[in-house]
Amino acid sequence: MGADPDCGRLGPEDHVFPVRIYYEDTDAGGIVYHAAYLRFAERARTELLRQLGFTNRSIAFAVVDCAIRYHRPARLDDALEVRTKPESADGATLRLTQSIWRAGELLVSIRIRIARLGENGRPRRLPAQLRHVFARLRDDMGEG
Repeated sequence: MGADPDCGRLGPEDHVFPVRIYYEDTDAGGIVYHAAYLRFAERARTELLRQLGFTNRSIAFAVVDCAIRYHRPARLDDALEVRTKPESADGATLRLTQSIWRAGELLVSIRIRIARLGENGRPRRLPAQLRHVFARLRDDMGEG
């Protein structure tokens, strides 16, 4: 598992990925646009997988389903953390929970399922190594 600080960090309970809010992330009032949270979450998932040894070039994923709840808005120049916890790795899919925080305050909760895609664009079974690493990570992080 990598130690690149740009990938965020693996903690005892979750993977933590820092995000700073820029003008491009906000509406005219300086409030983060709702779809920007999904971009932040995707970056965090990508970096978690990179730390586990899987890059976008080596394995492709597509979102199968996603549930998102907005608790509080983020604003221009906020420093946020996207926290990602693995839930399961079955067949072709990974399930994760993600949350976005500002200074200890929960802003957004996300439950997501992503599927590995083959070259033909159809679901393809997860590599055994990824299932193993993901399960070990989930077990190490416990139930929180």
